[in-house]
Amino acid sequence: MEFRTLRAFVEVIRQGGFSQAAKAVFATQSTVSKAVKQLEDEIGMPLLDRTGYRARLTAAGEIVYPRAIRLLAERDNLMAELQELRGLKRGTLRLGVPPVGSATVFAPWFATYRKRYPGIDVRLSEHGADRLGEALHSGEIEIGAGLLPTTEEFDYQAVRREPLMVLVPEAHPFARREFVDFVALRDTPFVLYGEGFAINRIVADACQRHGFEPEVVARSSSVDFIVELVGAGLGIAFLPRMLADEKHRAGVKPVLLAEPDMEWHLAMIWRRDAYLSHAAKAWLELIREAAETVP
Repeated sequence: MEFRTLRAFVEVIRQGGFSQAAKAVFATQSTVSKAVKQLEDEIGMPLLDRTGYRARLTAAGEIVYPRAIRLLAERDNLMAELQELRGLKRGTLRLGVPPVGSATVFAPWFATYRKRYPGIDVRLSEHGADRLGEALHSGEIEIGAGLLPTTEEFDYQAVRREPLMVLVPEAHPFARREFVDFVALRDTPFVLYGEGFAINRIVADACQRHGFEPEVVARSSSVDFIVELVGAGLGIAFLPRMLADEKHRAGVKPVLLAEPDMEWHLAMIWRRDAYLSHAAKAWLELIREAAETVP
């Protein structure tokens, strides 16, 4: 059953005849007549009594007519809703962000996105980058923030690149240096992040390259708590430079980590084979605009 034939049938009744219906649907009278006949053949019963000046509904037509009106209305509503999605007047953005850096990097962009598209429902998932990768695999989120490099199954849009800083207690000998080599940290206790954080993987890879196993004295998913642990003299920690500059705390000194393969390279990541909604594409466009202004 085609909407075209339903529309022709409904207009014949609304307009009171075939010639008037033809004008309403911008077709010839013959085309309208053939469309109604096609619908009758499909149903297997006549829908119109064509005797007399006006076409009248048969018993079958009385049943089909109100249903046809509802079907056409639903079709029009569907197309209107899809148009609203295309116009970003409504929709849902399912987005994943990590706890590390979200307040600094993403909060201003969320505010801009909300102003541009107030009808979009933004549903946030906040996890470490590894957990966000799992959420992308399962389709729980459309786009997730993660650290580069990533695997070939994902596409990405770079957001920000920062060197890593090592946070040391102010009394530590490294606190008086401008930079420190990673291998020099081998005998110093580490304070790392909770499970699923990509920075842990960066640190672990560096330890493996330099042939040592770090002494991990604590783990936390809270950046503020990690900074406090460093200030208390428990060990050292790692942060991207932009966050280290923000997390001022008496007794803690950020020192540049002189390790070329330990950059914090943030990106928005999505599955290559996944469909991206108009809301998701609009988010990526905003990120692209914003990233161009980042020094």
